[in-house]
Amino acid sequence: MKKNRIYLDHNGTTPLDPQVKEVLLQEFSKGPSNPSSIHFFGQAAKKRLLQARQTIARFLHVKEREIFFTSGGTESLNLLIQGALKPNSGHVIATNIDHPALFENIKILEKKGHPITYLSCGLYGAPKVKQVKEAIRSDTCLIALSAANGETGVKLDLEGVAKIAQKNHIPLMIDGVALLGKERFSIPDGVTGMGFSAHKIYGPPGVGFFYLKSGFKFTPLILGGAQESQKRPGTENLAGIIGLAKAISILDLQIEKDIRHMKKLKNHFESTLLSKLKGIKINGEGKRLVNTSNLFFPNVDGEALLIHLDLEKIAASHGSACSSGSLEVSRVLLNMGLSKEEASSSIRFSFGRTNTEEEIKRALQILIKIVFFLKKNFQN
Repeated sequence: MKKNRIYLDHNGTTPLDPQVKEVLLQEFSKGPSNPSSIHFFGQAAKKRLLQARQTIARFLHVKEREIFFTSGGTESLNLLIQGALKPNSGHVIATNIDHPALFENIKILEKKGHPITYLSCGLYGAPKVKQVKEAIRSDTCLIALSAANGETGVKLDLEGVAKIAQKNHIPLMIDGVALLGKERFSIPDGVTGMGFSAHKIYGPPGVGFFYLKSGFKFTPLILGGAQESQKRPGTENLAGIIGLAKAISILDLQIEKDIRHMKKLKNHFESTLLSKLKGIKINGEGKRLVNTSNLFFPNVDGEALLIHLDLEKIAASHGSACSSGSLEVSRVLLNMGLSKEEASSSIRFSFGRTNTEEEIKRALQILIKIVFFLKKNFQN
């Protein structure tokens, strides 16, 4: 991390863990690494690939054959959603507050003629089990939701929704990117598929994976070789996968410590701001991830606040990194029911294992000073 800079955008991406960097360098030095080759180098690569798959499967308490490697969370969700649908299949249940990797897929399905029920999440910030249950129709063929919202941190009752999906024999595809690394969890039986990304858990960018329940009939979108049981053909990014597995190993060892640390930082951050600044609100009324604070600052332009924070060496975000290049108003917050003014004045802060208490104290001092300055200018 750059000296004196405070990074509070861990939901956008995380810094590469030094231990992950070390295994990446080691992997790059091992010579040709195509796990599909039958010679010495290929067989050695295949063994390392198997070990990585075993590491991830153990962490999630699933079978090795249920883990498939991809280029990241976006590809994983595309494969899961598109691969789950059968020709002429019917009704889909989703929301309009999910990450673009999920939401844009649902919009494509809608254009193709699939009837979509977009569950209203309101200020709570996530669909409730009762809503999912009531939305099911005789022709419902897919439920696609997020385990946690990356912008607000509000969590889905994954166990409850999974039970409903299982009872009704409906495939349930879950975006698990924001959840991984924020709490220890097991994938419920009712979940059919779940996508994840390495760069959100201190691993390398450009690699991810998905879980797909054994026995589920899946139509691959990519055609080619036999890699990943033909569900995702193409020579595996072995170095990236090794780095991902190392990030998972680190997570397995210290996730409880990380949770306590991030929760402490977030609680101090929010309680201080709520006591020092009048009118600010936390966006998302539901149970949230331990590291995520999405805050509304009344009478403060969010873009101006982000720019001032960056000038003061503090990194925060309007929301999803995949849609924030234009600094547009958050679709998620608007669809939760916030006004355009409220959404424009909202900022996401997301904490990570590398943040320190001293950093948060300094960030609070700077943030409060900037907010008072911007409010004064707004009033003038």
